[in-house]
Amino acid sequence: MGTEFIDNVSLSHEYHDHEKELDAGALFVLKSKGSWVHCGYHLSTSIVAPPLLSLPFAFASLGWWGGILCLVIGALVTFYSYNLLSMVLEHHAHLGRRHLRFRDMANDILGPRWGRYYVGPIQFMVCYGAVIGSTLLGGQCMKAIYLLLNPNGAMKLYQFVVIFGGLMLILAQMPSFHSLRHINLISLLLCLAYSACATAGSIYIGNSSKGPNKDYSISSDKETQIFGVFNAIAIIATTFGNGIIPEIQATIAPPVKGKMFKGLCICYAMLSTTFFSVAISGYWAFGNQAEGLILSNFTQNGHNLVPKSFIFITNIFTILQLSAVAVVCYTLYCFVIIHVSDVQYKTG
Repeated sequence: MGTEFIDNVSLSHEYHDHEKELDAGALFVLKSKGSWVHCGYHLSTSIVAPPLLSLPFAFASLGWWGGILCLVIGALVTFYSYNLLSMVLEHHAHLGRRHLRFRDMANDILGPRWGRYYVGPIQFMVCYGAVIGSTLLGGQCMKAIYLLLNPNGAMKLYQFVVIFGGLMLILAQMPSFHSLRHINLISLLLCLAYSACATAGSIYIGNSSKGPNKDYSISSDKETQIFGVFNAIAIIATTFGNGIIPEIQATIAPPVKGKMFKGLCICYAMLSTTFFSVAISGYWAFGNQAEGLILSNFTQNGHNLVPKSFIFITNIFTILQLSAVAVVCYTLYCFVIIHVSDVQYKTG
């Protein structure tokens, strides 16, 4: 234990000595003061997000057994791979090669050229896509609330997208990833809230005479079946595969050993609660009529199947949690750009 403590102290001093040489992206994640609880907040925000509201739609193409099996396999495989990645990062940190980001790992494993021109662009595209998707979805939820309050309103979708984007610019002024811990705690609670609302609304509609006739049959057309299965698997894989393990592990105070595993346990306890409850209740209530966003099923032909205030509150929870997810992706996206600009400036 004494040796481990000395290693961690010397590693910490080494990084303090070279802090001025690190780029803005590295400095953003390097503030290593977090606990395993904070790690759980960060992981939950990066993985458990509003796309889980699309899981009933994925079940509509896979059926009961196929949908549940894919969810279970996805949870087991991603938990194992995230934990394994965490152990690899911890091992390299003890060897004196601390990896703060995926690009740092690629530089060490594949070489600097592969790290810069292969892994860097992929992470950039993922963050860029997540920022755009989260901002558009946030704008759509804001417009849905606006139309609930003012059915004849004249405001357009792009106006709400701009408003939501402005909120992202404000939240993105956080000085470090560690500074997001309070926002990510609220994000965790909000995710539990809108998942509970989606589950309760589905159960209410499923037991109501207003609900649609339940049909769990899968399309008999082979081509539709094949494309539906691939689409459903892609939805489930995308929902699970958003963990930013190196960046989150870099925020943990030394010694790191065991803390990342505890954080993953918090994340996957929440993941199991939300993913399975929303997917099963939504598919049970709407069958193969489940839409891409389960909240869209709460309104049919202009008529609300649940109270208007319930839809309003659920959309509010979703917007607020989306803002936390988007700001994490937005800050990582921004620091990728800053890093590239910094390198170009230094090299002339």
